[in-house]
Amino acid sequence: MSDRVTAAEQRTAVPAATGSTASPHIDAGDAGYRKDLKSRHINMIAIGGAIGTGLFLGAGGRMASAGPSLFLAYAVCGVFAFLVVRALGELVLYRPSSGAFVSYAREFMGEKGAYTAGWLYFLNWSTTAVADITAAATYAHFWAMFSDVPQWILALIALAVVLAANLISVKYFGEMEFWFAIVKVAALVAFMLVGIFLVVTQHEVGGHTPGLANITDNGGIFPHGMMPMLLLIQGVVFAYASVELCGVAAGETENPEKIMPKAINSIMWRVGLFYVGSVVLLALLLPYTAYTGDQSPFVTVFDKLGIPGAAGVMNLVVLTAALSSLNSGLYSTGRILRSMSLAGSAPRFTGVMNNGGVPYGGILLTAGFGVLGVALNYVMPGEAFELVLNFASIGIIGTWAMIMICSLLFWRAARAGRVTRPGFKLPWAPYTQLITLAFLATVLVLMWMDGGVGRTTVACLPLIAAALVGGWFLVRGRVRATEGHSRD
Repeated sequence: MSDRVTAAEQRTAVPAATGSTASPHIDAGDAGYRKDLKSRHINMIAIGGAIGTGLFLGAGGRMASAGPSLFLAYAVCGVFAFLVVRALGELVLYRPSSGAFVSYAREFMGEKGAYTAGWLYFLNWSTTAVADITAAATYAHFWAMFSDVPQWILALIALAVVLAANLISVKYFGEMEFWFAIVKVAALVAFMLVGIFLVVTQHEVGGHTPGLANITDNGGIFPHGMMPMLLLIQGVVFAYASVELCGVAAGETENPEKIMPKAINSIMWRVGLFYVGSVVLLALLLPYTAYTGDQSPFVTVFDKLGIPGAAGVMNLVVLTAALSSLNSGLYSTGRILRSMSLAGSAPRFTGVMNNGGVPYGGILLTAGFGVLGVALNYVMPGEAFELVLNFASIGIIGTWAMIMICSLLFWRAARAGRVTRPGFKLPWAPYTQLITLAFLATVLVLMWMDGGVGRTTVACLPLIAAALVGGWFLVRGRVRATEGHSRD
């Protein structure tokens, strides 16, 4: 079966989602996938996407910097993360596609828009992959048996294991994410139940009595003022980097119009419960000064409780979270790069599939950048996580911005009568999109104000833009040839 779609096939296209009009757009990159993801997979992928490394590892250092006010940063960013995934959900219900927002950018912005969206997403996940393997290696050092193993070796092992699993089939990916998410949710629920019990019973934790006194006696909610909390927002955005994953997975799902709305709507309360609730509990259990960026805050609590093996179990859970995030990044970039490859804007080899319907070329390209992360862990193990975190945030901001721009253009097309919005709509459009775009621009300003690595990252924006422009001139001939071929 050819990956190309003829003009005749495009003209006779039927809508993929109930309630939308027939669309002339079909993404060639959607051919060849297997609809093996079930409702339970999508629901748990949505949960797993909202609970990642940014909470399990990043919350410790952020709590130490901003104090209990961190819960406000998670709440604000969580609202905008939900609006982004809700906007993507509306587009998915209009037309499910494994190319996700790249496919929608192609339809509403042209191939330049798809090219930009795709490579910004690759920037996001290629750097996130480095952060994930760095986190996995950091977690592994918790156990004495790994304490003498160099961090770069542990990072390489983590990458090799997840890459091997990701190349089998989408069914195995779905099963892995299902159980990864089960582990993460079970661990957070267990932590919250234990935490609530400790607060209610006033059971001592590491010499401190849980309760509001751990907040009021240590500088209040804003121990260093409001600015540290605001400056941390750019890092908190990273914590929600995987929320769009369920939109990518929709292209390999049967009946997405039934599954997606429930999965997406549940993200909001999960953010409130797991992120905001967990951070509030952390602040009640111990003074913010007890936490550190070198250890998961959840591990810190169980370690200070002195329960034999509890800290080790929680550390295994957060290690699972890092591997889950890496698994998701390899999965999603493989699909996005294939959509781009078949349109001519990504290397040809990223468009190839194996017999299991896995676009292994794109997965291997992302894994290749993970290998660069292994080298980074060798050269600068102490700063590797913070450095890639900032570049991942740039990719996330760019990806979310492209999703909201696509959503805005879709809204305009619906107003003009060219398309029909599905029943699952983004509320308060177009103001929602505009406010979210303003928030994302504010995050960039905050990164600059933070100085250090954040300012360096923002200063690299012209270089990223120049790389995108230069890359476009390299691929535009192939893009035009591909467009001409599809019209023949």
